[in-house]
Amino acid sequence: QISQMRTVTNRRQSEMNSGTQQNSTDNTKQKSSIIFGSDFKMRQQEISNLFKLDENFDLLHREVRIGGRKVSIYSVDGFLPGDTIEKLMQFFYSIKEEDMPENLAGFISKSTPFVDIIEIDKEQDFIDNFLAGLTCMMIEGYEGILALDLREYPGRSVEEPEKDKVLRGSRDGFIEALIPNMALIRRRIRDKNLMFKFARVGRSSRTDIAVGYMYGRVNEKDVKKVMDSINSMDVDALTMNQESLAEMLFPGKWINPFPKYKYTERPDTAAASMLEGSIVILVDNSPAVMILPTSLFGIIEDANDYYFPPVTGTYLRITRMVTNILAVFITPVFLLLIENPEWVPKPLEFILIRDDINVAPVFQFLILEFAIDGLKMAAVNTPNMLTTPLSIVAGIVFGDYTVDSGWFNPEIMLYMAFVAVANYTQSNMELTYAVKFHRVILLILTSIFGVYGFIAGTVLLIASLLMTHTLLGEGYLYPLIPFNAKCLARRFFRMSLPAYEKTHKRERQSSKQ
Repeated sequence: QISQMRTVTNRRQSEMNSGTQQNSTDNTKQKSSIIFGSDFKMRQQEISNLFKLDENFDLLHREVRIGGRKVSIYSVDGFLPGDTIEKLMQFFYSIKEEDMPENLAGFISKSTPFVDIIEIDKEQDFIDNFLAGLTCMMIEGYEGILALDLREYPGRSVEEPEKDKVLRGSRDGFIEALIPNMALIRRRIRDKNLMFKFARVGRSSRTDIAVGYMYGRVNEKDVKKVMDSINSMDVDALTMNQESLAEMLFPGKWINPFPKYKYTERPDTAAASMLEGSIVILVDNSPAVMILPTSLFGIIEDANDYYFPPVTGTYLRITRMVTNILAVFITPVFLLLIENPEWVPKPLEFILIRDDINVAPVFQFLILEFAIDGLKMAAVNTPNMLTTPLSIVAGIVFGDYTVDSGWFNPEIMLYMAFVAVANYTQSNMELTYAVKFHRVILLILTSIFGVYGFIAGTVLLIASLLMTHTLLGEGYLYPLIPFNAKCLARRFFRMSLPAYEKTHKRERQSSKQ
């Protein structure tokens, strides 16, 4: 137990040092002359002044005696489990004065019945760990400070994500705590090559970040690039968690709406991506993780593709791709045919609008585009007890009444209903809105310039895809551009596990040769 305890102590200490190396100020690189001094009373006073303990009612301080020495215990209320600290204090109270070691390292090795321990000798490390919820002990006669990770974060239990649901498969999901999320991945990958690197970002928030990857399956240069980008961030706080981190990782290039990262709240998706050589970034206080590098085909993939047999998974994947393409072009093409009815073949003339058109079709489409988003926001903010009656009212208002009033035509309502449903065939909201923005641009250009506007809008869409770059520089349309036939086929057709293993075995052997 002592050797295991030392290992964890060294590991956690090196992680904290590396995480604060880039963000700490000059005074944190030196020992505090008072907090880490020899005068116990002055050290107490300095810590009290540092955290304003007399004013902060949730920052706890208690002085006890262990082995004949004064000990100050500091903790954050809400993070400290009562039963754990009670058992630990029973052990400490049993230590006799003659059994107390001469230094803090000896106390950790011989007198601390706990594994997750950090020996702190820098002021900024003390501030970061204490405010992160670790229980800190300052022992009279020892210059350093002992930090015990006894914390239990207040939060919800592990449950299936609302947005990433599957018809068959695991029902667990990430929560808003970093350590349990890492444990959910480790539960699925019991491999010594699974690595998590620690970083801390934000002058005020000091947000904990973990970068996970499989050693030997990922490009080490990519890992270094990600860690260097995170450690060099100069920001006050990651207020929006992973979204703030994403904007800091990829600054100044957000006019292009296509997502540069893949987000997931499913541990099985994150674990599978890591096994395929991807990097996963976990941010404390966020239930979603970032997966990179990623491509458009990777973003469209869904966990349901793999929880069904290959034929069914392939069908679901192709259906999702076709539906997303139709969601972009169905309303602009319909608008183009309305303005040019002579282009419609005679067997398809039934698709044209036969009723009177009181409002220009393009304005009908645009109004409904905004109305659908308004309904989404209303649904999010509607209390559960009012969801059913308000849904009925919305269905009536946006159904017969809108058509009978003359504002909308039934054909346009039909195609916009398809678009509204098609938005939910894949779980990535960023991709959904990227499709929506380009659909709106296509509608406007088509209504103004006709077929030339439609062509221009399509070219703009293709250009946006071609100009989208990931953080690590991989092609956004890979394996289409650059072209890789075998990989492209795997993106469209789900392989069985034996076939996948054989393919990867051959690829590994060829790469070694």
